[in-house]
Amino acid sequence: MADLRLRVVAGIVSAGLTLGVAELFAAFLGPDNAPLHVLGSAVVDHTPDGLREWAITTFGTNDKAVLYLVMGVIAVLVAGAAGAVERTERAAGSWLFVAFGVLTAWLAVTRSGLSAAMPTVVGVAVGIFALRALTRRIDAATQVLRAGAGRSTVDSETRPRAETSRTSGAERHRGHAERTAGTGDVSDASADGGSATGASPERRQVLRGLMVASGSAVTAGVTGRLLGARRSDVSGERAAVRLPEPTAPAEPLAPGVDLRVPGLTSYLTPNDDFYRIDTALIVPQVSKDSWSLRIHGMVDREIRLGWADLANRPVEEHLVTLACVSNPVGGDLIGNARWLGYRVDQLLAEAGPHPDADMVLSRSADGWTAGTPLAVLTDGRDALLAVGMNGEPLPVQHGYPARLVVPGLYGYVSATKWVTELEVTRFDRATAYWTRRGWSALGPIKTGTRIDTPRGRGRLQPGRIPIAGVTWAQHRGIRAVEVQIDNGPWQQARLSDEQSIDTWRQWVLDWDATSGPHTIRARATDGTGETQTAERRDVIPDGATGYPSVTVQIA
Repeated sequence: MADLRLRVVAGIVSAGLTLGVAELFAAFLGPDNAPLHVLGSAVVDHTPDGLREWAITTFGTNDKAVLYLVMGVIAVLVAGAAGAVERTERAAGSWLFVAFGVLTAWLAVTRSGLSAAMPTVVGVAVGIFALRALTRRIDAATQVLRAGAGRSTVDSETRPRAETSRTSGAERHRGHAERTAGTGDVSDASADGGSATGASPERRQVLRGLMVASGSAVTAGVTGRLLGARRSDVSGERAAVRLPEPTAPAEPLAPGVDLRVPGLTSYLTPNDDFYRIDTALIVPQVSKDSWSLRIHGMVDREIRLGWADLANRPVEEHLVTLACVSNPVGGDLIGNARWLGYRVDQLLAEAGPHPDADMVLSRSADGWTAGTPLAVLTDGRDALLAVGMNGEPLPVQHGYPARLVVPGLYGYVSATKWVTELEVTRFDRATAYWTRRGWSALGPIKTGTRIDTPRGRGRLQPGRIPIAGVTWAQHRGIRAVEVQIDNGPWQQARLSDEQSIDTWRQWVLDWDATSGPHTIRARATDGTGETQTAERRDVIPDGATGYPSVTVQIA
């Protein structure tokens, strides 16, 4: 059993060395070429929609951390199995490492080119070398222990009982010491100075090898991760960026835009609290000095703009609420911010889209794509190539140095972060990332509302209680919100002032609560007079529908 445990540990340590060395090499070729990132990206790209949405609903913005945790657990189990089956004369575990390397290298090449496979190839080679070396030591120690145990058994069985009984105490002691020294008996101190723990020289050699390999794995992995982060990190550059003054600043906030009800979401969402849902396991680090935006495709003239080229262009500031299509009924994957940027319709006009074009395929620095109707980007709404968010440069995780912000569309068809390309094309010629996976091609945001307070399952005291939340119908505006207590009549809630039809509004209803359990529902009517539907539908393929509800207990 001890032998099996050592083999399992050897497999895990060797796998750790594989990942650590690969991480170190990836620091020089790009952190996104590390094996865990390559495999994680493949998992994200091929996860069934239902499972993906379950993960987002269950774990929210922690879904990527959970993915890494699950991959780590699987890696430990597979590596332990590889160590358990590896032998000096039978390299079964090494072939598991080879299979891992071939799969990961192939994924890396198909994603980023031939050089992207190098960290995996080098890491796997080092891991196999470590596994073979540790296995040889374990096998050698096992053979010595078995040989010693066999000699000890033969000695005890062949010694005549009578002779044994006549042997003096001193002779018995001397004979026992000789057998111990000759066999490496793990129950006593060895003759060459072994401690009372009983580890033979061979066993101590195995343990030393495991410790050296473990230390090397941790050192390589940590060094690689820190070095990669330092080489690519743009947070210092971002902090030094001075945003241009808007030639068209946003209107000052109306006095009643924020109702300031305890427990109610604020009108503006702080950058640190703004939701983040994307496919990037490692946040792309794009320097403004190397960034450019290419506008091409079905246009009269191709345009490429660098950061410096934006300096002489008019810049505008607008309040826009963004929403993720994965937001469930009553969910929090939605936020409102003040965005600073350049009008997309003006940029497209300079390129001159062809009359038969109907879609703009935007591309991120990490290869992600979104397909946006050309008509939406050119109908006069405040679609921006945004460079600022709530008075500061875009946070790196929200698209620094530039991203798209388009009112009225879910993010999967419009809000491309780290944007580098706008390809003018047609829906029947190009398909974006999520559209290829069965999601709707257009993605208009549906009318929705959320109950922020009181919280579901809460226990409250009888009396006057505010029921409050936020409601949205971007680019259509909100006309009304109604609240229903249990199965009673729908009651009109009080709306906050409307700052813009492109942002959410707050609402509140003062409720005289009575004892007992109560279910609260809400519904909104948009600016066109259409009331959100009660039909409960999942987020797939174009956003969730249904009334939000909470259940509370009044004491």
